[in-house]
Amino acid sequence: MKSKFYTIVTLSGLIQLYSSGIYASTAIDTMFNSYKEQKVTEFDAKVGQQLWNQNFTSNKAGQSRSCASCHTSDPAVAGKHAKTGKLIKPMAPSINTERLTDVKQMQKWFSRNCKWTMGRECSPQEQGDVLMYLKDL
Repeated sequence: MKSKFYTIVTLSGLIQLYSSGIYASTAIDTMFNSYKEQKVTEFDAKVGQQLWNQNFTSNKAGQSRSCASCHTSDPAVAGKHAKTGKLIKPMAPSINTERLTDVKQMQKWFSRNCKWTMGRECSPQEQGDVLMYLKDL
């Protein structure tokens, strides 16, 4: 009886993880398709990783920032907002199944975080490269 219960619980957990991965993949694919409509067709996870860790001086105080400043250089672990100290859950959808599942949220956070980090909007190419990097983790 116990083994049947554990089998059901395990299968339920695997189904939940699998379906969350599908949602992330669907949202990421939607973003990739929107970039392709803008004539950006190839994305590179290595370039995305470099961009993730690249420092930018984007504010009046001359402070250097990168995605890794808040999210850490390993998107599979939790980070902490550089200004507020607020905990940030891991960005890797393989670890945090809530990540990269909602296109509107992804667009909102790309806009906000690119401006804060780089001092400008990220290009579709940059967004695609970063998404490819995060997706592949």
